[in-house]
Amino acid sequence: MNKALLTSSQTVGPFFAPALLRKDAVRHVLVQPETVGERIRIEGHILDGDRLPVPDGLVEIWQANAHGRYHHLRDQGPAPLDLSFVGFGRSGTENEGLYWFETIKPGPVPFDQQRWQAPHICVTVFSRGLLNHLVTRLYFADEPSNANDPVLLCIPENRRATLLAPSQQEGTNVVYRFDIILQGEGETVFFNV
Repeated sequence: MNKALLTSSQTVGPFFAPALLRKDAVRHVLVQPETVGERIRIEGHILDGDRLPVPDGLVEIWQANAHGRYHHLRDQGPAPLDLSFVGFGRSGTENEGLYWFETIKPGPVPFDQQRWQAPHICVTVFSRGLLNHLVTRLYFADEPSNANDPVLLCIPENRRATLLAPSQQEGTNVVYRFDIILQGEGETVFFNV
């Protein structure tokens, strides 16, 4: 009788640079000159449980336009479609774990027939050691409608701050900072989708 040997475990990646971060696949800048909306920059770091930067990660974002409509066939809402704005971005992390995007602040989107979601950006994180990607949301800390967002209200109050990106003025640019902490104290809230 043959005794089967256990296969050693292995972590995933890093393989993003040759596969998903080719020059034709990276999309840091989501806006064009004719794109409607308030121009913003989003930047942050992916940090591991020891708060060390993850230098070989990948961050993707998906967002509605300034009117609150996604550039997708399933979004048939009444808000105007901005054909110059696709709403999808992809960034690798640099040695310091830094990622960045130049985009617009999205408008609110419907949650159901009666409620609206505060402006937010869907964020997906891929990183070494993750067998599955992680999904979270970036909310704008200076947005008053966060107080009524039905998704944000499902998060325990003491954890909501991990989804809020504070802003600061840098010259003429508004920069929202959103660090993504993969585990441990202050871990970013991730959604099971």
